[in-house]
Amino acid sequence: MKWVVLAGVFMLTGCSVTSNQPATGHAVTASDTMEIIRHAAASAPVGVTGEYVLNIKAAGKQGPVVYLNTELDYRDQRNVTVALHPNIIPLLKAQYGVTPEEFFIGKTIRVKGDAQRVRIDFINAQRQPSGKYYFQTHIRVADISQIEAVKEGV
Repeated sequence: MKWVVLAGVFMLTGCSVTSNQPATGHAVTASDTMEIIRHAAASAPVGVTGEYVLNIKAAGKQGPVVYLNTELDYRDQRNVTVALHPNIIPLLKAQYGVTPEEFFIGKTIRVKGDAQRVRIDFINAQRQPSGKYYFQTHIRVADISQIEAVKEGV
């Protein structure tokens, strides 16, 4: 009798397990930024490959890299940042007629890549790391095929 009950418990447990493995073979398909951040933190320092649907609220540029953010404040712990490699900036500008930081604000995008937890160091007046830091979740985009606008509005 114990074996019948135990077998039933295992069968029910097996039926309740869900997979994050979509048909495309990517590890995660998500649009919930907190879910993306949790997956990236759990797999750190390795990223989580996936296809993500994100609402872009802000953008910025540091050097040649353009950053698209899901929150108005990129330091917000709920933010996911899409980092666009400098090589694709002119391609995106040619495709959309304006810079990526202008075009993608207020749009929903689909981006394919690795969501990875990245350490951001605070820099002191001497341009050296201060010892203080925080983490962001980045998805790096190095190929134009990794990103597309899905629809207007957030």
